[in-house]
Amino acid sequence: MTHTVRTQVVIVGAGPSGLLLGALLHKAGIDNIIVERQSGEYVLGRIRAGILEQVTLDLLHEAGVGATVTQAGTPHHAIELVFQNQRHAIDITGLTGGKSVTAYGQTEVTRDLMNARAAAGLTTWYSAEDVSVNGFDGPHPYVLCQHEGQAKRIDADFIAGCDGFHGVCRASVPAGSLQEFERVYPFGWLGILADVPPVSPHAIVYANSAEGFALCSMRSLTRSRYYVQCPLSDQVSDWSDERFWDALRRRLDPALAEQIITGPSIEKSIAPLRSYVAEPMRFGRMFLAGDASHIVPPTGAKGLNLAASDVKYLSAALIEHYAERSDAGIDAYSDRCLARIWRAERFSWWLTNLMHRFPDNGAFGQKMQDAELHYLVNSRAASTALAENYVGLPLDFAQH
Repeated sequence: MTHTVRTQVVIVGAGPSGLLLGALLHKAGIDNIIVERQSGEYVLGRIRAGILEQVTLDLLHEAGVGATVTQAGTPHHAIELVFQNQRHAIDITGLTGGKSVTAYGQTEVTRDLMNARAAAGLTTWYSAEDVSVNGFDGPHPYVLCQHEGQAKRIDADFIAGCDGFHGVCRASVPAGSLQEFERVYPFGWLGILADVPPVSPHAIVYANSAEGFALCSMRSLTRSRYYVQCPLSDQVSDWSDERFWDALRRRLDPALAEQIITGPSIEKSIAPLRSYVAEPMRFGRMFLAGDASHIVPPTGAKGLNLAASDVKYLSAALIEHYAERSDAGIDAYSDRCLARIWRAERFSWWLTNLMHRFPDNGAFGQKMQDAELHYLVNSRAASTALAENYVGLPLDFAQH
């Protein structure tokens, strides 16, 4: 026997985008249920990005969960670029009229949202199995799943697909209704998380070296996330901690390399890089948001921030639907999101191409990369373009 419940919006996926959407809808008095195929512990265990744009911070405050990030997050006003054994600072705050980014891990964002949802007594079904989305091309969408040993059905007005790149929502779109754009990069990132202080007071250090790319990223004043470019054929088991730290040092300038404090890794993984967009993002009464619709290489620190802006557009559209009986925001949702997404995709693609060593670049390609890096750090106009994209374009930028 199937247990049936009713809500206004059913959200598939309890990552930060689904939880943030749920919080914003709840604040507006819109009922919602979240269905997640993984356990809550698994969701919290995922290690992801940690650089938040001001747009994302504003949304967390709007959702009522901004106090912790204000207290524990670390604002940053510059990034550093390393190439040809020299380090160059880009004053992102000075170049953008006072804007900055904040170092605060995605795990912490997720925990804040989970705690707030639990405290509000809102319904989240973790460890749901056989999740399917149905009827979204008509007036009565619903979600089926197995939860706690029982068949369950959620009837809703709308479905929000916040279930990531491998989720069920995009996979359920009818064949021929989706256009996909993809670039797969010929390397991966080997990343480690370690409880060591950051090597630089700046949130991010990007390095372009003869051995490949490296990145130093602050998670907090006592925790750091470091990456090195590696072949896709590599396995995590190929990389001892000692080998990783040696490779990282060789890719930084000598002064910075000497400052690294090493320690045992508490997480180590290899991530492939891709740029991906699926269009459109609305299918009748189902909407895609975040990684369900788009992926960016992590170079530009845009993944979580793009998901947050999707959620802002979607929550505003749903609030407008219920409060004003207008579907203007719903009808514009996909176009508004995609205009912003493609700008972030461009920036992430550009920065990835600028900072990594590609196997087919050749001598000419390497000279062009070097020339562009020199131009970037010596031109205020070029540095400003980097800075304004890094801190995040305004939400209404796409409309100008």
